[in-house]
Amino acid sequence: MGENHRVFIHNPSLNDSQCFDDDGRLKRTGTFWTASAHIITAVIGSGVLSLAWAIAQLGWIAGPAVMLLFSIITFYTSCLLTDCYRTGDPVSGKRNYTYTQAVGSLLGGYKVKVCGFIQYVNLFGVSIGYTIAASISMMAIKRSNCFHNSGGKNPCHMSSSPYMMMFGVAEILLSQIPDFDQIWWLSILAAVMSFTYSGIGLALGIAKVIGIGTFRGSLTGISLGTVTPAQKIWRSFRALGDIAFAYSFSMILIEIQDTVKSPPAEAKTMKKATKFSIAITTAFYMLCGCMGYASFGDFAPDNLLTGFGFYNPFWLLDIANAAIVIHLVGAYQVFCQPIFTFVEKWASQRWPESKTITKELKIPMPIRGYRPYKLNLFRSVWRTAFVMLTTVISMLLPFFGDVVGILGAFGFWPLTVYFPVEMYIEQKKISKWSSRWICLKMLSMGCLMISILAGTGSIAGVILDLKVYKPFKTTY
Repeated sequence: MGENHRVFIHNPSLNDSQCFDDDGRLKRTGTFWTASAHIITAVIGSGVLSLAWAIAQLGWIAGPAVMLLFSIITFYTSCLLTDCYRTGDPVSGKRNYTYTQAVGSLLGGYKVKVCGFIQYVNLFGVSIGYTIAASISMMAIKRSNCFHNSGGKNPCHMSSSPYMMMFGVAEILLSQIPDFDQIWWLSILAAVMSFTYSGIGLALGIAKVIGIGTFRGSLTGISLGTVTPAQKIWRSFRALGDIAFAYSFSMILIEIQDTVKSPPAEAKTMKKATKFSIAITTAFYMLCGCMGYASFGDFAPDNLLTGFGFYNPFWLLDIANAAIVIHLVGAYQVFCQPIFTFVEKWASQRWPESKTITKELKIPMPIRGYRPYKLNLFRSVWRTAFVMLTTVISMLLPFFGDVVGILGAFGFWPLTVYFPVEMYIEQKKISKWSSRWICLKMLSMGCLMISILAGTGSIAGVILDLKVYKPFKTTY
C-alpha cells in the first residue's frame, strides 16, 4: 500500500508536465503544418484574384518586382515579430498571448492603445470586407448560370442581401468554437480552397494565353490613352497598396504562434512556417497575377472570377467561386478570433463575479474521443451580436470593401513594420545609432512612405466610387 501511495503522489506532477505548458494552460498542440495553414488562410484571400489588375497598372517590370519586394519585407518583419512572442529568453521567457500584449510587454505606454485600436479596427474592417466578398462570389455562381442559360441576353441583376445573410448564419455557428487552436481544421480546409480557386484562375489564364497565342501587356503597365495621366498615378499607388496588403497577416501572427507546441521553441517553428507559407503564397501570386495580366493586358478585371474576366467553362467558374466562399468562411474566423478573445477577456476581468460571463456548461460531444463543448452564455451572445453587426453593415454599405482598402493602407505600416521593428529593437537591446538600428529605422520609414502613397490612392478611388454610389444599393 505504501509503495502504491508513493506512486499516486508523483503521478499528478507527471500529468501536469504532460498536460499543461509552463504558463499553466493546457498543452498547445499546434505544429508547423497547422501554423502554415493559418498563415496561408490569412494571407491568400480572394485578393489574389485582383493581382492581375495590380500588375496591369505597374507593368511587367515593376509589378513582379514590387511583389517580390513585399514578400521579402513581410517575411523579415514577421521573423522579427516571432522573436517577441516571449519577453526576454526566447525559450523560457514570459509568453505574450496577443499582438497587443507583446507591444505592452516590450514598449508599454500609449503605444499599446494605439496598436490595439489599429489592430481591431482593421480586423473589424476585414470581417466586413470578407462578408461582401463572399456574397459577390455566391452571386457570381448564380449569375454565371443565368448568363449561360440566357445566352448572355439577361443582365441577371440580383440582390446581395440574401447571400450576406447566408454567410452570416454560417459565421454565427462557427464563431461558437471557443479557441483559436480548435479551428485548425477550418484553416486547413480554407487553405486547400485557396489553392483550388487560385489554381483555377491560373489555369484559365494559361488557357487564354494559349488561345490568343501571345502575352499581352507592356513593360510599363496600362498605357496612356486607356487612362489619363492622373488616373495612371492614382491606380499605380493603389496597385502598390494592393500588393503590399496582400501579404499582411502580422496582426494575427502572435495569436497563431500561441497555438504552437514546444519544444522546439515556438519562434523556431513559426519562422519555418512563415518562410514556407510566404514562399508558397508568392509563387501563387506571381503565377496568378502574371498570367491574368498576360491574358487581358490593359483590360485586366478587378477580379478574374467574379468580374467575368472569364465566362466559360461556367461549371469550373462555379467550383472556383464556391471555393472562394468556403475559404472566406474560414478566413473570417481566423481574423475575428483575436477580437472575440479580447472582449471576452476584458469582460471576465471587469465582472469576475458574474456567472453569466464566467460560468461554462459542459455539453458532451457525440463523437467519441472529443472533449465536452464548453458553452458560455456571454460568449455565445457576444459573438452572435458581432457577426450580425458585420452582416448588417455589409448589407447597408456594400461599397465598404473599398473603404477596407483605406483601413488596410494605414494598418500596413504600423502593424506589419513599425511595431515589429520597435519591439525587436527593445527585445534585443540594439544600441541607438548602430548600423543595425539605422537599417531597421530606414526600413520602417520606407514602408511608411509606401503606406501613405497607397492610402492616397485608395482615398482617390473611394472618392470616384462615391460619385456613382447610390445609398443602400444592394443589387448588382
